[in-house]
Amino acid sequence: MDQAVGVELPAFFANLFHFSGMLRKAGLTISLEQLIEFQRSLEIIDLRQREQVYFAARGILVKRHEDYGLFDRVFNHFWRAPQPTDRQIGQKTPLAPRHNAPKRQPLNLATLMAQRAREADPALDLADKSGSFSPTEILQNKAFSEMTPEELETIHKLIASIRWQVSLRQTRRRVSNRQGHFLDMRRVMRNAAGVGGVPVKLAWQNRKIRPRPLVVLADISGSMERYSRILLQFCFSLTHTLQEVECFVFATRLSRITPQLRLNSIDRALAEAAQQVADWSGGTRIGQSIHTFNRQWSRRVLRRGAIVLIVSDGWESDDASVLGQEMRYLQHRSHRIIWLNPLLGHQAYQPRVAGIEAALPFIDDFLPIHNLQSLEALSYRLAKLGRRPAPGGLKH
Repeated sequence: MDQAVGVELPAFFANLFHFSGMLRKAGLTISLEQLIEFQRSLEIIDLRQREQVYFAARGILVKRHEDYGLFDRVFNHFWRAPQPTDRQIGQKTPLAPRHNAPKRQPLNLATLMAQRAREADPALDLADKSGSFSPTEILQNKAFSEMTPEELETIHKLIASIRWQVSLRQTRRRVSNRQGHFLDMRRVMRNAAGVGGVPVKLAWQNRKIRPRPLVVLADISGSMERYSRILLQFCFSLTHTLQEVECFVFATRLSRITPQLRLNSIDRALAEAAQQVADWSGGTRIGQSIHTFNRQWSRRVLRRGAIVLIVSDGWESDDASVLGQEMRYLQHRSHRIIWLNPLLGHQAYQPRVAGIEAALPFIDDFLPIHNLQSLEALSYRLAKLGRRPAPGGLKH
């Protein structure tokens, strides 16, 4: 943070959380991931420029176009400049001790932005909606394992509404592009053939951009039974949103369910996927299941820099060293490995089971998947994934 701006960190974070709280009270849903991303953006932009803060906040904290008007009113209300009527007018007679002006506080983020606010900005009286949450807002942070059957039905619809995106990659295939970096020699020679063989017009190409393939390995063993239907719904949503998705489930053995999930009817897709799996809610052999994937499927589905999602609580009934060996092999063949653990959503959770301890050195991102908010955070992360972090740089 630029020290010349004069923003003290405690006051900075207090105002940051206050601003997000006002947006929530106004009816916007602000996740922790969005708040962290907004805080990081403020380290890059010039805090003395009101427009930069405005567009950074709106681009990160607002998901829907129809919420822009509400966001503008909240922003103008929070960052407005103090009006002349708000300032205390000096008096000749001494004031009572209770009227003594408070000591001047250090310059903070709100004061800094208020100096840049336009005095013509209208003030806004916001209705406090904190005591009247909608069912969707209540389910955002409620753990899947604590939901009633009726709430799970609602969650299934909400998961289906998530529009997933995956980070892009450059393929070897080239496509025509006027601003490309590669000469298209075939087109150059074809054009030259019509003018006596003289290449008077150049043609250019660039590498084609495509989303990275996504591979899901989901644990449906007995310890993950309460999350099984949610996981299938999650896989169904991915399959019908992204172009290249392969889904596998495992307990004591690995089963591919991609063809079943491609059916248009979700009820029929989940029913046929359940029939395809013979070891539903059985024991857990993560290492052996990943071994089967590495030997039978990895060459087919990991050829184009795929991202691998492993969804499991990490309980391994076999030798954990086998899991470590297979994770090492899988890491070399994939672009990135993300391990999603529903238990990671509990504050007291520690990755001390043998399976997780063996797998952790080869995991790039260790994330929770225990509620709807964690799924939304995952969709944001998948769209922004870059290169694999350096060794020892595990993120969670």
